[in-house]
Amino acid sequence: MSGYLLSIDQGTTSSRAVLFTTEGRVHALAQEEFSQKFPQDGWVEHNPDDLWGTVLTTCRKVLAENALSTDDIIAIGITNQRETTLVWDRHTGVPVYNAIVWQDRRTSEYCEKLSAQGVEALISSKTGLLIDPYFSATKICWLLEQIPGAREKAERGDLVFGTVDTYLLWQLTGGKVHRTDATNASRTMLFNIHTQEWDPELLELFDIPASMLPEVLDSSADFGVTAKHLLGGEVPILGVAGDQQAALFGQTCFTAGMAKSTYGTGCFLMLNTGDKALVSANRLLTTVAYRLNGKTTYALEGSIFIAGATIQWLRDGLQLIKGAAEAEPLACQTPLDHGVYLVPAFTGLGAPYWDPNARGAIFGLTRDTGIKEIVTAGLQSVCYQTKDLQKAMESDGVRPTTLRVDGGMVVNNWVLSFLSDILGATVDRPEIIETTALGVAYLAGLQAGVFESLESLQLMWHCDKRFEPTMSKSGRDEFYAGWQDAVRRVRGKDEPE
Repeated sequence: MSGYLLSIDQGTTSSRAVLFTTEGRVHALAQEEFSQKFPQDGWVEHNPDDLWGTVLTTCRKVLAENALSTDDIIAIGITNQRETTLVWDRHTGVPVYNAIVWQDRRTSEYCEKLSAQGVEALISSKTGLLIDPYFSATKICWLLEQIPGAREKAERGDLVFGTVDTYLLWQLTGGKVHRTDATNASRTMLFNIHTQEWDPELLELFDIPASMLPEVLDSSADFGVTAKHLLGGEVPILGVAGDQQAALFGQTCFTAGMAKSTYGTGCFLMLNTGDKALVSANRLLTTVAYRLNGKTTYALEGSIFIAGATIQWLRDGLQLIKGAAEAEPLACQTPLDHGVYLVPAFTGLGAPYWDPNARGAIFGLTRDTGIKEIVTAGLQSVCYQTKDLQKAMESDGVRPTTLRVDGGMVVNNWVLSFLSDILGATVDRPEIIETTALGVAYLAGLQAGVFESLESLQLMWHCDKRFEPTMSKSGRDEFYAGWQDAVRRVRGKDEPE
């Protein structure tokens, strides 16, 4: 089949349009950043016009720059920042408020009240999630309660909810489609991952009208076609998945026990558990990995809120570096035992702590501390947080010993070398690190008949570089103990839990 698969990758700090060949190779891409909004401490928002505008601009740009038309595009796949919540008018398409981003912590107090009511076991048993501001349900509640007239309009059926994929589908189809896929639905805290349906009991608990919710499809499905005026013709949208599930799919982790870790704005370690929704005893999440032909594959996931965003903060906030590429040579000049620990709890801590009130700190500063030590500590913090997740999975009986990695940070060989050392595990970087976008290209391609099977996709995965641990266990344990002490201190804990 001739032509290209177009992936829309709508992330936390930028939107990208990526063209893939039918062999799964990147042909071209366009990217555009947009601004973050921080109205109050712990609040994070996006302008919905920025999300849609950058998606449309990058799609048009990648077609124009490669002299392509919609006739050259076989299908579109959409992958997106998950949990980010939008509510808009069903008739006009106008959002009632900014998008409330997954990192946002404004509903922390509400979550504490829910926990005090003793409903976490109920919510977790149905959704695989913990009560946390991270997920969409409490964000919807905030919008319905705080935006004048929103509750009344929602009760009348005039408002609809969507994660970013749903909002983009609405825009791309000219308001004709209100749908999502099972992976995105599973991150809302409203979706029963066992029955694969919106859960009436949870909707009642959160007081959210069922009429607001999108139709849930498989990750490979007919999601609609683009309105002609947007790209110059109609293109079928045949694949949708949340960004971390898309990365798992792009890494072809189709067998139970296979794991991937994505290093973008945050860090997300996800392990395929097959057809079993494994329950974690260590505050990891049980989630839908993907759903194909009505069959659900599950995963265990650890979510870290701040990874690549740490480097962005060192660049933009502290202005210690001019670009991310400067971090690696600085780290290469710095001894590992520099003694500095940076805990990037800028919006609280994710798994396995789930502490929305923790805040970032740097420990171990001396007169000898300079830019290179702080930057190196920032890089190491990403690896230490991954170690936290590995330890939690190990306690749940599913320790990943080989990790496939992707995301913007994995071009940094120093990070992957230290990651392998601190995990005591093999780390594999694939030839194509655009695995999030590749995952939904695969999903769309499966639906379009470009790819025959999951087995054929596995044959397309190739390792670019393998990193093996060289650090002693005693050295690893010593470094990690220092990290654990730093985390305890930002959480106000005196002793190990």
